[in-house]
Amino acid sequence: MNAGTLLGTTRVFNHHVHVAYYWLAALDALLFFASFYLATYLYYQPGEGSWQAQGDSLILSAGLFTGLLSLALFSMGLYQPRLREGPNGVVLRTLGAFALMTVAMTTIFYFVPMLHLWRGQLAFAAAISLVSCLTTRVVFTKTVELDAFKRRVLVLGSGRTAQQVVDRMRRKSDRRGFRIHGFARLGGEETVVDSGKVFTLEQPLSDYVRENEIQQVVVALDERRDFLPGEELMRCRTLGVDVVDVLDFFEQEASKILVDHAYPEWFIFSHGFRNGSVYGVLKRSFDIAASFFLLAIAWPFMLVTVIAIWLEDGFGAPTIFRQRRVGLNGRIFEVYKFRSMTVDAEGDGKARWATPNDARVTRVGEVIRKLRIDELPQIINVLAGDMAFVGPRPERPEFVRELAAQIPYFEKRHCVKPGITGWAQLNYPYGASVSDARHKLEFDLYYVKNQSLFLDFLVLLQTAEVILFGKGAR
Repeated sequence: MNAGTLLGTTRVFNHHVHVAYYWLAALDALLFFASFYLATYLYYQPGEGSWQAQGDSLILSAGLFTGLLSLALFSMGLYQPRLREGPNGVVLRTLGAFALMTVAMTTIFYFVPMLHLWRGQLAFAAAISLVSCLTTRVVFTKTVELDAFKRRVLVLGSGRTAQQVVDRMRRKSDRRGFRIHGFARLGGEETVVDSGKVFTLEQPLSDYVRENEIQQVVVALDERRDFLPGEELMRCRTLGVDVVDVLDFFEQEASKILVDHAYPEWFIFSHGFRNGSVYGVLKRSFDIAASFFLLAIAWPFMLVTVIAIWLEDGFGAPTIFRQRRVGLNGRIFEVYKFRSMTVDAEGDGKARWATPNDARVTRVGEVIRKLRIDELPQIINVLAGDMAFVGPRPERPEFVRELAAQIPYFEKRHCVKPGITGWAQLNYPYGASVSDARHKLEFDLYYVKNQSLFLDFLVLLQTAEVILFGKGAR
């Protein structure tokens, strides 16, 4: 396995994952397990053998500690290659993950006393694991930033399509797994690319690829019919070089689909868009189980929210807000939310986008929006079958008509049930314009194309990051 493969992507249950970060997760898990054993040895008196007497319960406790801590780190986004936090942000997220693990362990100890640990034992394990986690992350980060460990990519094209790679993969976090060798200009294609190495091929493409050790060719031509070098691309494939369309490249590296550059044939022949009956049953079971689990945890917060709304607006004031939204296959349904705006927010009946510092938002509404508590009544929509737990956010019919007229493939997001949370919510802030809706659709279409229970589980894990750090709240 070469370095480019190690830092590349692979499919896991349809979802594109960056291999290196899952190796990091595996290494962390191994160190957490070992840290727990070391902490137990240090906590008990060496030589008395009391730490060894725990037997199978020690293995079970170590496994529980490792699993919960790994999940907490995932939920804080610490295994995401596009994490743009600096060192202070990474430390803050890491501490947040350890806090989540501690709360989860304490809760489990309360309900399953046989797994109880001494506080000193847990503290030792957490401290050793924290040091090992931060150390491995520093080493890992420095390693993945080295060009020698990145896949060497040649972009075939220098026009508007190729410029998308420059504009939308500009940051280091966007290029963790690859580096752009250059942009090859073909024929009479207009040159738009304004950065990086742009050159005209003076030899066959396959020869250039071989001589420069190119590992992947990304086809980003504006006009393929006139300029696509089919024979040379076939020779590149026979040399073992990966050849991908720019749409597939963005799907693999950025987990989104470029709607403005997509074409019908790509949707027809590309991998994905599978939604069998077995998956449907499993998805529905997952939604029901997740809804009851969330309800069991969240009902105290829901009760406090109702009381807070009454205290602000008066006893008997409406606490639940109903609004028409577009669901599966364009069917209209009513979504339920805690009311976060004034009662007469849309007294004239005209639909409006929410805006920053919206004057219609109440004091209670500002808090519950930031913490996403206003979304909790949508559990009812999930149980009723109108929504799923994970999926594209449902839009209002008025906005759907407007957006579908301006954004290509917008109605394709209605091929699945809308969700309380979703892939777009994790990757893009709150949408309040046509431009925002266009960018969010790129992530929504990725979810529609690659949906799986594995991806649903990852979305639910990372939703904790959205709540704790207030991403996208408005």
